[in-house]
Amino acid sequence: MSLSKDRIMQGMQRFGGAMYTPVILFAFFGIMVAVSIVCKNEGLLGSLAAKGTLWYDFWFVVEQGAWTVFSQMPILFAIAVPIGFAKKEPARFAMESFVIYMIFNYFISGILTLNGAFFGVDYSQNAGAGTGLAMIANIKTLDMGMLGAIFIACVTAWLHNRFYDTDIPDWLGIFKGPAFVVAVGFAVMLPLSLLFCVVWPAIQHGIMNFQDFLKSSGIVGVWAYTFSERILLPAGLHHFIYLPFIFGPAVCDGGIQQYWLQHLNDFATSAKSLKELFPEGGFALHGSAKVFGLPGAALAMYMCAKPEKKKKTAALLIPATITAVLCGITEPLEFTFLFVAPLLYLVHSLLAATLSATLYFFGLAGNFGGGLIDCFVQNWIPLFPYHSGTYIMQIGIGLCFTAIYFVVFRFMILKFDYATPGRTADDVEDKLFSKDEYKAKKEMEDMGLAGNALAIKAKVFLDCLGGPENIKEVTNCATRLRVTVADPDKVKPVSKFTKAGAFGLVKNGHAIQVIVGLSVPQVRGYFDALLKGEAISEQPEEKTIKTPTMANLAMKLNACISGNLIDMSEVNDDMFSQKMMGDGVAIEPTGDTVVAPADAEVTMVMEESLHAIGLRLDNGAELLIHIGIDTVKLNGRGFQLLTKQGVKVKAGEPLIKFDPQVIKEAGYQTTVIMAVTNSSDYPQMKKQPDQPVTADETPILTF
Repeated sequence: MSLSKDRIMQGMQRFGGAMYTPVILFAFFGIMVAVSIVCKNEGLLGSLAAKGTLWYDFWFVVEQGAWTVFSQMPILFAIAVPIGFAKKEPARFAMESFVIYMIFNYFISGILTLNGAFFGVDYSQNAGAGTGLAMIANIKTLDMGMLGAIFIACVTAWLHNRFYDTDIPDWLGIFKGPAFVVAVGFAVMLPLSLLFCVVWPAIQHGIMNFQDFLKSSGIVGVWAYTFSERILLPAGLHHFIYLPFIFGPAVCDGGIQQYWLQHLNDFATSAKSLKELFPEGGFALHGSAKVFGLPGAALAMYMCAKPEKKKKTAALLIPATITAVLCGITEPLEFTFLFVAPLLYLVHSLLAATLSATLYFFGLAGNFGGGLIDCFVQNWIPLFPYHSGTYIMQIGIGLCFTAIYFVVFRFMILKFDYATPGRTADDVEDKLFSKDEYKAKKEMEDMGLAGNALAIKAKVFLDCLGGPENIKEVTNCATRLRVTVADPDKVKPVSKFTKAGAFGLVKNGHAIQVIVGLSVPQVRGYFDALLKGEAISEQPEEKTIKTPTMANLAMKLNACISGNLIDMSEVNDDMFSQKMMGDGVAIEPTGDTVVAPADAEVTMVMEESLHAIGLRLDNGAELLIHIGIDTVKLNGRGFQLLTKQGVKVKAGEPLIKFDPQVIKEAGYQTTVIMAVTNSSDYPQMKKQPDQPVTADETPILTF
C-alpha cells in the first residue's frame, strides 16, 4: 500500500500525540519538586529549613514523592505512550507494553552480565550519569532513557494491533489476547535486546557529540530551536522538538527539566551567570513568548475590535490570556489568529524565537518552558537572591517585546483587515478557535470550503465522535445531531464540541446527541458527505427575508398555545432543562395549535418531522418552538404545517397543528418548548411564573 503525504503526516501527528500522553504529569510534579527544594532552602527560610527540623523532614518526604515521574520516566513512557497509540483495549495495551519493556531490559541485563566487555560496556560499574548504564525497576541496563521506552512501546503497538485478535485453538485459549501478544513480544525482544547491545553504545556516543554541538550553537541554536518549536505546533509536530530537549537527552542527560531541578540548589547559591552555570537552559526559554508576547498580541486584537464589540472581545481574550500567562496553555489564543490569519502566526513564531535568543544573549538560562507559575516556582523564587539582576533584565526585555508584539500585531491586523475577534461581521459570533477547528479548516481548504463555517463544524464533530469508522447511524431533529457510535470511549469530551460551536453534548451509552442549534440541517448535510467520503459542494443559502433588528426594542411574547406554563428548567429533557439551547419557557398544552407569539419571520421548519419551527423576532431574538419530547421519531405523523419557511407572520397566526393523542400513544410527552436560542444577548429578558395561559393572549416573555 502506497504511503501518501497525508497518511505520513497523520501518522506523525498520532505519534507526537502519543508521546505527549505522559508529559501532562510533568508540570505538576516539576512544581512540587521545585516547591520542596525552595522550602528546604536555608538561605530563604533560615533555621526553619535546617536539616533535622520537622519542617525540613516534611518537605524532604514530599520531595521524594515529587521525583516519582522523573525518576521513573522510562517506565512512564513505556506505559503511557501505548494509551495514545491504542486502537482498541488501551488498558491491556499498556500492560503488555510494560511487561515487554521489562523483558527487554532483563534480556539486556543478562547479556551484559555475561559479555559486557565484548560490547564495550563496563557492566561492573554502578549505574549513573556518564556510565552508559541506568537502573530501570531495579534492573541495571543500558541508559536509553525515554527513547528506548518509546521505541519498545512502538514495537508493542505493532505487536498488539497485529496479534491481539489472533485466533488460536480453544485448548490454548488461556494464551489469547494479551498473553499471546506478550508471548510474541518475549520472542521478539531476545534478538532486539542483542541488537541494542551492539548498536546503542555507538548511539550514545553520537548523542554526546550532538549535545556538544548544541551547547556550542549558542544564540543561533536557541533561536532555531524556539522557532521550530512554535512553527511546528499547528501540525502537532512540536512534540518531536521539545520532548528530546526538555525531557530527553538532546542537550543533557535526563533532559533539561530533570537536570535543572536536580541542580537547583547549586544554581541558587552561585553568583555566576546563569548562562555560564547552565548553558543548556537556553533551550528552555520558549515559554517567554507565552508570558510576555501573547499579552501584547491579545491587547492588539482588543484595540482593533469594533467599539461596540470591545466588551465581548475582552470577555473572550482576558481569560485566554491569563491562562497563557499563568499556565502556558496557549491554544485558544494561538489557534485563533492562526485560524483567521496564518501570517500572524508566522510573525508570532519569529518574534518568539527572537525573544528567547535575546534573553539568552543577555545571560538568561533556566527552565522557562511554561507560564508565570513555572517562572516563579522553578526560577525566580529560589534563585532571586543571587540572580536578581538577570531576572529584572528578563522582565524588562520581556515587556519591551510585549510592546513589540502589540505594535506589530496591531499594524498587521489593521493593514490586512484580519477578522480577529471583535472585527467580524455584525451577524457573526466572535469566538476563539481550537486546534480541532484549525485542522478541520485545513482539510476543508483542500476541498475548497475553507470559508464554510458549517462544513468546518461538521468536520470537527465527526472527528470528535471518533471518525467515520465509529459512526453507525446518523439522524437529526430541530437542534440536535443524533448519532449512534460503535465505541462511546472514542467520543471526545464535551469541551471539544463546545469549542467548535456546539451548545452541548448528551451521552446515553452508544447514543450521542450533539446540540448544534438551528443550523443542524446544513451541518447534517456536510456531516453525511464527510461520512461517506463524498465530494462536498457548497449548500445553497436559505432564502429568508432579512428583518432589521433592534436588540433594545421592548417586546412582549404571548403564549404560543393554551395550557399550563412551566419554567425551562422543569422540562423533562437534558438539553432544554440545562438551557443548552438558551433560556425560555415551556407549556404543557391543552390546545392543539401552535401560533406565532409575536410578529416574526419563519427562519426554520423541520420539513420531515414538522415538530419544530424557528422564528426571528423584530428585536433579533431567535426563538425555537419545539413540540413534544423526541417527537422527531414520529417522522411527521400527527403534525400539520400551516405556514412555510421565509415568510413573515403576525402574532396569533397559526404555525403548526398537531394531534396530542398520536404523540401520547407513541409514548412521548407533548410539552411545547419556547427557547430563545440567543438569550445571552438579552439579559433584560423576563419570564412569567408558572400559571395557566391562553394562546395569543397571556404574556409569558418580555424584553
